[in-house]
Amino acid sequence: MKAREARFLNFLQSSSQLEVPIYQRTYSWSEKECDQLWKDILHAGSNDNVTEHFVGSVVYVEAAQSQVTNKSSLLLIDGQQRLTTLTLILAALAEIVGNDEPVDDFSAEKIRHRYLVDPLEKGEKRNRLIRSKTDKATLSALVNGEPEPQDASYRITQNYRFLFKRVASQQYDFTALCHGLKKLSIVDVSLTRDQDNPQVIFESMNSKGLELSQSDLIRNYVLMVLESNLQQRLYEVYWYPMEQMFRVAGDIKDFDAFMRDYLTLKTGSIPNKKAVYEAFKKYSLTDDVVEEGVEALVGDIRHFASYFCAMVLGTEENLKLSRAFQDLAGLKVDVAYPFLLQLYHDYDTELLNLNDFAEAVYLVESYIFRRTVCTTARSHNKTFAAFANALRKADYLNSIKAHFLAMTRENRFPNDAEFEHAIQQYEVYNKPIQKYWLDRFENFNRRERVNVDDYTIEHIIPQNGDVSSAWKKELGENWQAIKNEHLHRMGNLTLTGYNSEYGDRSFAEKRDMENGFKDSPIKLNRYLAQLDRFDEEALLGRLAELAKKALKVWSMPKIDEEYLGKYYENNTRASSYAIEDHPKLLGGVSKDLFDQLQTRILALDNDVQMEFLKRYVAFKYRTNFVDIVPKIDRLTLYLNMKFSQINDPHEICKDVSNLGTWGNGDVELQMSSFDDIENIIDLINQSLAKQMDVSQ
Repeated sequence: MKAREARFLNFLQSSSQLEVPIYQRTYSWSEKECDQLWKDILHAGSNDNVTEHFVGSVVYVEAAQSQVTNKSSLLLIDGQQRLTTLTLILAALAEIVGNDEPVDDFSAEKIRHRYLVDPLEKGEKRNRLIRSKTDKATLSALVNGEPEPQDASYRITQNYRFLFKRVASQQYDFTALCHGLKKLSIVDVSLTRDQDNPQVIFESMNSKGLELSQSDLIRNYVLMVLESNLQQRLYEVYWYPMEQMFRVAGDIKDFDAFMRDYLTLKTGSIPNKKAVYEAFKKYSLTDDVVEEGVEALVGDIRHFASYFCAMVLGTEENLKLSRAFQDLAGLKVDVAYPFLLQLYHDYDTELLNLNDFAEAVYLVESYIFRRTVCTTARSHNKTFAAFANALRKADYLNSIKAHFLAMTRENRFPNDAEFEHAIQQYEVYNKPIQKYWLDRFENFNRRERVNVDDYTIEHIIPQNGDVSSAWKKELGENWQAIKNEHLHRMGNLTLTGYNSEYGDRSFAEKRDMENGFKDSPIKLNRYLAQLDRFDEEALLGRLAELAKKALKVWSMPKIDEEYLGKYYENNTRASSYAIEDHPKLLGGVSKDLFDQLQTRILALDNDVQMEFLKRYVAFKYRTNFVDIVPKIDRLTLYLNMKFSQINDPHEICKDVSNLGTWGNGDVELQMSSFDDIENIIDLINQSLAKQMDVSQ
């Protein structure tokens, strides 16, 4: 690597063609970043005390091995957003000054031929800076003074217009702008293709501009090191269509959310939102992923991304599934999507049929809503991160129901009695779900759906502090207590398109007026239309009626008791794997070690559960606290905690935070004899204690 300070304009004039590689993100600066750069340039140009202004690093590597007779273009590793924005400023300046030369060396011809194009070349070779995909044609048209393409890049064109106005605002006194451009300096960083690791250097750069998203970092990590033809093919076949899918269906930022859910599904551990890239690197180094190769990995991501967009971003074409996903989305809770990604994959590969898939989605919705109403505990993320491990795919839907019903302690599925009682006490107004529950009630078993967003929430007993005399008479002498208790509960709430007309009117007026409850097409108002009055008895009656209906809308899983008993016997969660899938545990040293260690771990707490998975045996409280990978002559253990958190006086633990492993957590230790079992149990107990602390 060679680094030196350089003036930006000199660098642009003397460098080979600069090319933004396909794995880099599209141009994404907003007007905010453009405006800041513009102000920096003018400040430097108008202040004689400022001799230079540093705008960051430009890091590049030759696209291929150069020869005297065949000079290669330069692939930009870092700095492409700033270079593109400065190119737009120069293009706008060239357009405005025309044949004039308001400042020496800044005529349109000199600007274009020195910094924007090579006049001796044609086609793509003519442009000093080449971007990828739709950005390429748009930028090329602007720097060459040509009409914009029909499918022009939105961000390129918007920022060009913004900067064109800024240049024009100088009223033909371009001294500050031109002097500022001359003062811009960069660190010119040239990488050597066969000696430097572009990805490592890219990660370590701390330059100005928008922070790269986690999915940007992942894309660069996957594609940057590949041979050019493979890189091009994987990008065009898999990655670019995937990015376009997110842009069209939602927001490219949803890509980060998807990658987090994808990794949660694949690893059983939930990455921190700002550490998704690090989690991906660790996952990509695991044996199976390395063995299958990069194309299989990118193809797998592409498949699961389409599932995510179908569920979360509304691209599902099947009406039954689309409605199920829409209803779930109303909860505004996304913790179940890692589990649902697995279900969608199995539906796509015909392991799970359509009706069972839709019912499973509604069971997830029921579980989350019931727990929202019945408890303050919020441990859903851990519940769903490992849910897929409990599936018996030969009896798919029943295994989902059984797992829901088998959950204990703070994760259990609230039963009908709990839910019916709790929902009558729950104040649903001013909660994120205030429109959701009304939507689900109104559209339950309804083919022609009502868009509840066209309506507002009506308080039958008005919200105003001092209700009218008619309402006081209606509710009786305890009117204040009744109002305080029930104002924001569902018995007092409904939907209407005439909220302002209803105002603080009495119940009879709201019922009988034009467009009142009797005229309303809303199903929720049918019960109200039949009431003579709305006193405490009527209010409680409506509340009980809605609670009964809630049991149908958000139903419990129904399953044969015998099946459930078989599923959850011996305090060991069932999975599609068993001890027979681990031949090293069927005899020899590993079996003896495991038998004793298993007994000691299960004795740590009554709620500890054991599960056989494909690569390891998991012991769980809320989620895995220790994973055991059997080897021929030993057991490898992984503790689900940070290495810095472990108290290891005998120094038998190893930090594997940056390595690909099959277990969860950053702590690895080996057990090859019974000599260290007490020390090992102490270490395992530390990991269990952390799970218990989180649970509390």
